[in-house]
Amino acid sequence: MARQDSDNLAWDRSDELWEKAMKQVRLSSTCRRIESFAQRTFGKPASLVTPLIIGGFNVLYPIRIKSSMEKVLIRLPCPDQAVFPEEKTLAEAATAAYISKYTQLPVPEVLYHGVDSEIGPYMIIEDLGSRRGMSSALEAPRDDLNDTPVLNPSISGPKLKKLYMMMARCVLQLAQPTFPRIGALIETRPGCYQIQERPITLNMTNMVQLSNVPASIFPSKGTTFRNADDWYVALADLQMATLLFQHNDMVTSEDDCRTKYVARQLFRRLAKQGRLSKFGFAEDDWSICSKQDRPTMSAPDSSGSFRLWCDDFRPANVIIDENDQVLGVIDWEFSYAGPAQFSLDPPWWLLLDVPEMWDTGIDDWACVYERRLETWLSAMDEAEKEMEPGSMMLSAYMRESWATGRFWLNYAARKSWAFDTVYWKYLDERFFGQRQANIPMEELWKTRMSLLCEKERAAMEPLVQMKLEESRERCLVEWDDEEARRRLASFLFD
Repeated sequence: MARQDSDNLAWDRSDELWEKAMKQVRLSSTCRRIESFAQRTFGKPASLVTPLIIGGFNVLYPIRIKSSMEKVLIRLPCPDQAVFPEEKTLAEAATAAYISKYTQLPVPEVLYHGVDSEIGPYMIIEDLGSRRGMSSALEAPRDDLNDTPVLNPSISGPKLKKLYMMMARCVLQLAQPTFPRIGALIETRPGCYQIQERPITLNMTNMVQLSNVPASIFPSKGTTFRNADDWYVALADLQMATLLFQHNDMVTSEDDCRTKYVARQLFRRLAKQGRLSKFGFAEDDWSICSKQDRPTMSAPDSSGSFRLWCDDFRPANVIIDENDQVLGVIDWEFSYAGPAQFSLDPPWWLLLDVPEMWDTGIDDWACVYERRLETWLSAMDEAEKEMEPGSMMLSAYMRESWATGRFWLNYAARKSWAFDTVYWKYLDERFFGQRQANIPMEELWKTRMSLLCEKERAAMEPLVQMKLEESRERCLVEWDDEEARRRLASFLFD
């Protein structure tokens, strides 16, 4: 499997916290408190309608408002599951309201949101009445519903194109608004939304939960980014942070550590040089692959033309009725105005499962994906014909993104545990040229060591010894905020 190991001790702790949270959200006292809150908010008797809806980071309490028969969902972050739960909830509410107001994408209405003294951060949203995501129409039959869904290999061509086309319409709507900075939306006054908060990504949440990375090393609250290059650098910093702070199960040997270190330093250097934002576009004048096969599509403006990006946008969160028609799109947490480059890639979710977790390996994932990509691009072409003149069109960019490997660059930037496999398998030779053949994965650092600067080379062996020393004692380290920031800064060279 292409996925790198997370910290198994942190994973065990996360499982324990999850079990504790599940008991807490189901307590009758908790449910009565939610009913009381609903009654207080609506000024009418309210009752809970079971079952609860449990997501990865949130719990939703279905509520019926008596006399009006109105049905709503009260959405709360699960206890001890979300990083920055208040910040995340307010950004999600603002994003959902913004999308509803400024696009044609159907989104459940956010009726109320805020932070309550009794129940904490919350959203009260319209209940669409269906619990069925589009993934249910796309997936292969599963004996165990806990198994990860994958695209049904026997799905008919016409059905796949029809469902992809509905997804394509959603993707196109999401890509139309533009923003002046990279960051999260907040509601500055009723009905007015601005980029004034840091992005909170799905990967950041996983870093805390599954690698025990201290949240203090993330961009500070209120931080926004003026250009795509600055955000690529921030993402590269997070990749380095995973290597530095994941105490257990991160490296298997000295060479494995060196290979992971070299990949991260090279990736960060390219970000600092402003090269990642241009890779795979006509302006790419630096990579080896661009000299061999010149891209034709121009790079988006690196400042002032950012697009909405949602880490968790996927078919499971597109709610459909019994006739497979879209009712609305849910779960806008982990959304932010990001580099337009992200929106110009074909979606990672065409096969429903991620490449690093594909049962038969990442190469097979890419092979199957490429076949389905043709259906997706055909669906996107047709969906684009429905758009207003002057709209942002995506299909030509998406086709070239896959051909150039730009898809893999952005995927690696956002995914800590896919980074190493994707970097060495799909990016390194596209960046720097062919390596000597038949070198074991953990010795690949030797082929690129000469590209590091003197400071980067000097820091490598102390890191290797530090990680090996850490591996002798399995524990979870609680970092002082300032100490954590100093440690990360000591391995970042500008």
